[in-house]
Amino acid sequence: MRDEKALETLTQLLGVGGFEKEVRQWIEKEAAPYADEMATDAMGNLIVLKKGTKGPSAKKLMFIAHMDEIGFMVKKIEEDGRLRVCNMGWNWAGSAYNSRVRFRNGIHGVVGCVGWIEDAKNDVGKLFIDIGAISKKDAEKYVKLGDVCGYWGPYIELTNDRICAKTLDDRIGCYQLLMALKENDGTYPNDIYYVFGVQEELGCRGSGPAAERIRPDIGIAVDVTPAHDYPCDLEGSNCVDGGIGIKICDPSVVSDEGVVEAMIECCEKNAIPYQREVIDKGGTDSSSMNVSCMGVKTGGIVVVTRYPHCQSAVASKKDIEAGVDLITAFSKYQFE
Repeated sequence: MRDEKALETLTQLLGVGGFEKEVRQWIEKEAAPYADEMATDAMGNLIVLKKGTKGPSAKKLMFIAHMDEIGFMVKKIEEDGRLRVCNMGWNWAGSAYNSRVRFRNGIHGVVGCVGWIEDAKNDVGKLFIDIGAISKKDAEKYVKLGDVCGYWGPYIELTNDRICAKTLDDRIGCYQLLMALKENDGTYPNDIYYVFGVQEELGCRGSGPAAERIRPDIGIAVDVTPAHDYPCDLEGSNCVDGGIGIKICDPSVVSDEGVVEAMIECCEKNAIPYQREVIDKGGTDSSSMNVSCMGVKTGGIVVVTRYPHCQSAVASKKDIEAGVDLITAFSKYQFE
């Protein structure tokens, strides 16, 4: 990988939707030496511009990867010190059960359940977090109503160049944009906007306002997508190690045909392994960009992951790096 330590660092940062500051500050420091312009908007999106060579006639390409992760917010503190929580993004109650979490102030906890987890039927309201507190008064020394937590766990290497970590959704995309930015030498014809977005997990809220500000000619969401090549509850053709995914369609967006064709051309000309991606559940920031302004041509670059939206997602280093290659090739594309 280009910089595996950067990806590892990104996965360990805490940035639940609406509370992405820690992630943004780290990316900002890494991106600053390579940016022509950089700004943070009112929502918290970090927008990094690398100018192209065509001046006012340059096409504006917007790539967005979301900084936020799924997590929980404290909604009630029980008399015995247990923390009752609500979803921040989509958490599966079954996979959250018995996992470890970390709050922004460094306090750790374990996710428990009222009754049998099988009886919870994916109702996160049945979950609670145990921080070791012995009473409500004791818990309030460490955690307050409205505090958020995310999953906690190390970045680990698996066999066959595969990795496992929390928050691969979408720190993989953040890593890919950062690597592509660092390799942009300023000779590309297009103006490239590398956007590190907020609140995607809460309903793709950040990408729309960012696109309204930029008014891109083309908008590309850089994200992850569920795998279908192992026993799970989904069906499709997505395969780990199958190459970078080029989004064709999901329930929230139909990718522009011209954008898809240009991406495929970039992959085939540059020997970048790729796969066509179609899913019937889920979505990305492409959805909000697509309907922003007076409409934006959109597409998606996605890395196939196993066990998404939990503390132990799995992805291929080869697929991740192929995504960086495609971002770079697409950024150089000569659009009419």
